[in-house]
Amino acid sequence: MTIQAQEPRTAEALHEILRHGLVVPAMPLALRDDRSYDERYQAALARYYADAGAGGIAVAVHATQFEIRDRQTRLLEPVLETVAGAMRDDDRDLLRIAGIAGPTAQAVAEAETARGFGYELALLSPPMGWAATEEEMLERARAVAEVLPVIGFYLQEAVGGQRLSAGFWRRFAEIEGVVAVKIAPFDRYRTLDVVTAVLESPRADRISLYTGNDDSIVNDLLTPFASEGGTRWIDGGLLGQWAVGTRRAVESMALVRAAREGDDEALRAALALGPQLTELNQAVFDADNAFRGCISGVGYVLWRQGLLPSIRCLSDREVLSPGQAKRIDAVHERYRWLSDDEFVEEHRDRWFR
Repeated sequence: MTIQAQEPRTAEALHEILRHGLVVPAMPLALRDDRSYDERYQAALARYYADAGAGGIAVAVHATQFEIRDRQTRLLEPVLETVAGAMRDDDRDLLRIAGIAGPTAQAVAEAETARGFGYELALLSPPMGWAATEEEMLERARAVAEVLPVIGFYLQEAVGGQRLSAGFWRRFAEIEGVVAVKIAPFDRYRTLDVVTAVLESPRADRISLYTGNDDSIVNDLLTPFASEGGTRWIDGGLLGQWAVGTRRAVESMALVRAAREGDDEALRAALALGPQLTELNQAVFDADNAFRGCISGVGYVLWRQGLLPSIRCLSDREVLSPGQAKRIDAVHERYRWLSDDEFVEEHRDRWFR
């Protein structure tokens, strides 16, 4: 089934929306204990993000599990369709972002499929399962940009990303159709590689910057960068961490905006949240175990809240690490104000309509 999109927004219009600084959760996958797909929970999760105030939802990304593309699962289209339908039912016009993976031919086909379901932006995932040179990755980006405006994605190596040169990002920023970059190498030097490449690009005013560094969210958002056009910020966040506590994330983003405008009280409040979010992420993403339980950790929080039917993943390798659930419970107890527990309890039944 193809869902007819609304009148497509231009790349320029999408960029202007992104520059406002949005909270965009990276959506997990709703699986039952037997690993079968649960459309009802998937749609309810999308409604949670919408009601929490997210500016968009990223689907078919790392958090959704790259295995949805496997021949054994064939879940890419069902997931895209379910979430697109739930977003179209919502009153607000959320940005619809589809993760795109694979070599060029596969990536272009996925972008065309996503466009058919009404998705507006392609988050171009790094190579997974194929050896690609930087030139091949640039060629792929140019091809996908012919189908949908592109958001680049610098994913950390610990979960399957590839180290990319500063030169790659300079050339990437030159591609017409690139409207943003999600910066998620979990590394300050590589983060600066991307920021510098974008700010020095002739297209700097047409490319938004989004943090995907779940270990340094507030620091990224509150760091001013000097450019020829004046101070630039990392505009917003497209984060797996923001797949949980999304309403609190929206409140945090409001604090960040106020702090950028000179509100000292908001600045102090936002800075205080920074290490708390990092500590929460340490448990949820299983940083102590090389991030092996990061997808399961996000799933565990949502399962506790009744927003996922189980914490099952498609891969047998994706499980909670020993003691991870206790660590997540402990940090949530310590920083209750970072949790959406009460908000979810109040509205959950409506999201399962």
